[in-house]
Amino acid sequence: MRTIKRWVRQKLENAGYIVFNANRTGVYAQDGLYTFHNSHFVEDPRFQSAYRRGVLAGHGVDSRIEWRGHVALWAAECCKRVPGDFVECGVNAGVVSSAIMEKLGWRTIDKVFVLVDTFGGPILSQYSDEEVQLGQRDVAQDAVRRGAYVTDMERVLANYAEWPNVAVVQGAVPDVLEQLNLNQVAFVHLDMNCAYPERRAFEYFWTRLSIGGMVLLDDYASYGYEASARAIDRAAELRGAEVLSLPTGQGLVLKTPESQA
Repeated sequence: MRTIKRWVRQKLENAGYIVFNANRTGVYAQDGLYTFHNSHFVEDPRFQSAYRRGVLAGHGVDSRIEWRGHVALWAAECCKRVPGDFVECGVNAGVVSSAIMEKLGWRTIDKVFVLVDTFGGPILSQYSDEEVQLGQRDVAQDAVRRGAYVTDMERVLANYAEWPNVAVVQGAVPDVLEQLNLNQVAFVHLDMNCAYPERRAFEYFWTRLSIGGMVLLDDYASYGYEASARAIDRAAELRGAEVLSLPTGQGLVLKTPESQA
């Protein structure tokens, strides 16, 4: 039997496949990320509490994005003492922002968390020809049909009611940006699944981002979002910055003194 298993494994590896047991202890296999590396953070009580609060915002729907959530919580924690407010563009049910506020103890933080979304799904006319050809607009349309985007503003406001210093703004990026009246930001989370609004938001907030602040891009390295990645790469390069591509599918940009443009 072992000989047969070795033979099958060798044939699969020769064909470019890697075989491993996803149920084996110590393997993380969720959200498109498969690794034997240490995922001990999932046992941390503070992480668990924050992650559960995010799931609660999604009415109990757990998309199993623990490692993505871990990255977001780490970045937000790093930016907690950076001057400026927090921003999220592409809020939907509020899973990530709710987890962040739970983890940071938002009641004690002297910042405003500005939450921007159409609360009606993506603006389909914003997708480029390339994104349409890649099928991203079809994915968005299907998600709208399935009710994957939260449109109930009462539900959204109720989710954030427990925290002070939260501003929920309904509107489309970039049209709504000038209405935000933000002079200084510390942390920006972009999750709009479309290159045009994400680049425009990146450009707008970069001029207001404090040194040491971060921009976290939810889909930067995700399969099918190459157009978004190129758009952000160009915007970052023009400003002397570089995007850290992460195996979670995210991208992370740190503003340094050398990248102030």
